[in-house]
Amino acid sequence: MQSCENCKKTSLTIGDSIQNSEFEIFHNGTITKTSLSAYHGTWLVLFFYPADFTFVCPTELEELARTYPEFQKINTEIVSVSTDTAFVHKAWHDNSPAIAKVSFPMAADPTGTLTRFFGTHIEKEGISLRGTFIIDPDGILRAYEMHDNSIGRSAKELLRKVQAAQFVREHTGQVCPASWEPGKDTLTPGIDLVGKI
Repeated sequence: MQSCENCKKTSLTIGDSIQNSEFEIFHNGTITKTSLSAYHGTWLVLFFYPADFTFVCPTELEELARTYPEFQKINTEIVSVSTDTAFVHKAWHDNSPAIAKVSFPMAADPTGTLTRFFGTHIEKEGISLRGTFIIDPDGILRAYEMHDNSIGRSAKELLRKVQAAQFVREHTGQVCPASWEPGKDTLTPGIDLVGKI
């Protein structure tokens, strides 16, 4: 495992517009080209992971595949991204019972264009850190996380974050407290927090 000295730091910040980029995907049994701009008008989760045919990655993608219908219900597309080619994605999908469950697009980034732009690229290894980016329908970055490749992520928590991002977008002036879930109380700064320290 390489240290972050060998990773390209992202210059992206919350509220930035995401630049367009074209890439190949393996999706529904076929390999096609698409672009980030093709997802404008919907919420988008870019789910970067190190590599196909590894250990933690299939556990994450299988869990995400189980949760995918819940994301679709809230107008959210998921695109997983690694530096493998689309042909390797297909081979993995065809040979892994866990990955066979994946029905969301699997983006191929063998040149590292996406991983470098989003700051997840490990230069000395040519693979990605585990990075998750939530982008709104206008192409604006609303949340992201990045961490060591030995730490798997939670699809349930990712779904909660998207739901919170959608809520605050639709309810100007309200904010979501810790562990907020749909149906729970929110806060209105300047009203709910008066007198609280």
